[in-house]
Amino acid sequence: MMAWMIAANTLQLLVALLLSPLLAGILARMKEFIQSKRGPSVFQPYLDLWKRFHKDEIVSQEATWIFRATPYVAFATPLIVVLLIPVLTNYPLFFAFVGDMLAVGFILGLGGFFLVLAAVDTANPYGAMGASRTRMVAFLLEPVAIMVLFTVSFAANSTIPYIVQQVWVHPLVRFFMPSHVLLVIAFIAILLGEFGKIPVDNPSGHFELAMIDESKSLEYSGPAAALVKWAGYLRFFIVAIVLVNVLVTPWGLATTQDFGSLLRAIGLVFVKLLALLCVLAAIESSFAKLRLFRITDYAAGAFVVSVFAMFARAVGA
Repeated sequence: MMAWMIAANTLQLLVALLLSPLLAGILARMKEFIQSKRGPSVFQPYLDLWKRFHKDEIVSQEATWIFRATPYVAFATPLIVVLLIPVLTNYPLFFAFVGDMLAVGFILGLGGFFLVLAAVDTANPYGAMGASRTRMVAFLLEPVAIMVLFTVSFAANSTIPYIVQQVWVHPLVRFFMPSHVLLVIAFIAILLGEFGKIPVDNPSGHFELAMIDESKSLEYSGPAAALVKWAGYLRFFIVAIVLVNVLVTPWGLATTQDFGSLLRAIGLVFVKLLALLCVLAAIESSFAKLRLFRITDYAAGAFVVSVFAMFARAVGA
């Protein structure tokens, strides 16, 4: 039993490491297709990582140990979270009860905190500007995340992802309940804001005065830049997995302890992620980037939706 759980956890780590860059490539290609552009290959993120790993690294003379340690912290924290969430199985694995969804947020937040410190560590004014904007967006969306967590814990009487996925949309009629629909909308709003997607930020823009999420890795080069970029892919993969495997469609995961079931789960999870990417691509192609002072309106709207989800769940709707 122990050997199987370790093997399953190892496979989950490999799936996260190998699949997360592909999700970024597919999403970029989908947006280019919707906009009638040719766009890069879906495998471009792998090529970018390979190129960065084979380049020289340049470090500012003003940088301290924080700048040098941040890529490793940012890369390690998502890998820890992968061990806590249901990526391929609907039964708990070895580290399933070490931390709940609140711990997932804290661990991912630790990596983000170090990235913000590293952005201001080199005395580059553009990095500090972008880091402050990143923290502003996170601060505005944090109440939404808290309300989502309260709603989930109220419905499932737990914040352990493996338990939530067993309760949240079972029976199937709960999938169509107003509280569930509103909660998913609020969670997608968090996903768009935290990962620099339109309408909060433009991931394809690289103008220093306007960028938000990309500014955190502005000063990195070479292998350190590759680790930071890969960490961003992993963070997006984790949040997407929580959405599709815990909150929306906790079906198609492995139910038995055999590798055939795990391999089928990989295919089904990938299909669910593709469906989510289609939704995100449609959203990003349908809206324009908000001005900085309008992000507060976006966060306020998401918070209202999350509050309505909580009230709806409280009254059984």
